[in-house]
Amino acid sequence: MTERLALFPLGTVLFPGLVLPLHLFEDRYLSLIGDLLERPEPRGFGVVGIELGHEVGEGAAHRLAEIGCVAELRDARPHPDGRYDIVTVGARRFRLKELDRSRPYLQGEVEFLPEEPGADPGPVALRVRRLFRLYRHRLTAAGAGSFEKDEPPDDPVALSYVIAASLVLDGHEKQRLLECDDATLRLEAERDLLVRENRILDVLPMIPAGQFLDGSFNAN
Repeated sequence: MTERLALFPLGTVLFPGLVLPLHLFEDRYLSLIGDLLERPEPRGFGVVGIELGHEVGEGAAHRLAEIGCVAELRDARPHPDGRYDIVTVGARRFRLKELDRSRPYLQGEVEFLPEEPGADPGPVALRVRRLFRLYRHRLTAAGAGSFEKDEPPDDPVALSYVIAASLVLDGHEKQRLLECDDATLRLEAERDLLVRENRILDVLPMIPAGQFLDGSFNAN
């Protein structure tokens, strides 16, 4: 069974349970928030990744990701000029089945996805926790700022999303984590990514700055 959902294409991947603040100024999204505020709670719209194109402007997003996440509206503060600052929290994941362009903003027919722990997530969750502690320590040592000392949640599904949101990755890798069928598969992917990122962080602070100043480093 599918459901009609307003869509907000973004260059950012939203994960269930994570907070996403947004500043709304385009007419289409002011129309979206106006429609939402007329409905009873809970109010939500779909955040879906942009695979080709960009965020701003009509028709800017040329291709959208298949899997997205509902952003549940928690707070909406209007500005005198009509703009809005809103706070949302990631809720359910969905699969985008069909687009509807009949309103100023995109809508889609979506199918909501289950959240399963998968087969025996305990061992890989323990490994990911250890790797994540090391990752936070090495990021701080590399000058990337300090991180909250709170331990990640025990629930494997929630843990998989907290780790996914916390990793410094490009959008394609974040999207791949969102699309994993269950928490065990997501945690296994995060284990491999954390091993890779920890190795990089272990080496980068030791590389002399001159290695990046001899013309061999390309910012692109």
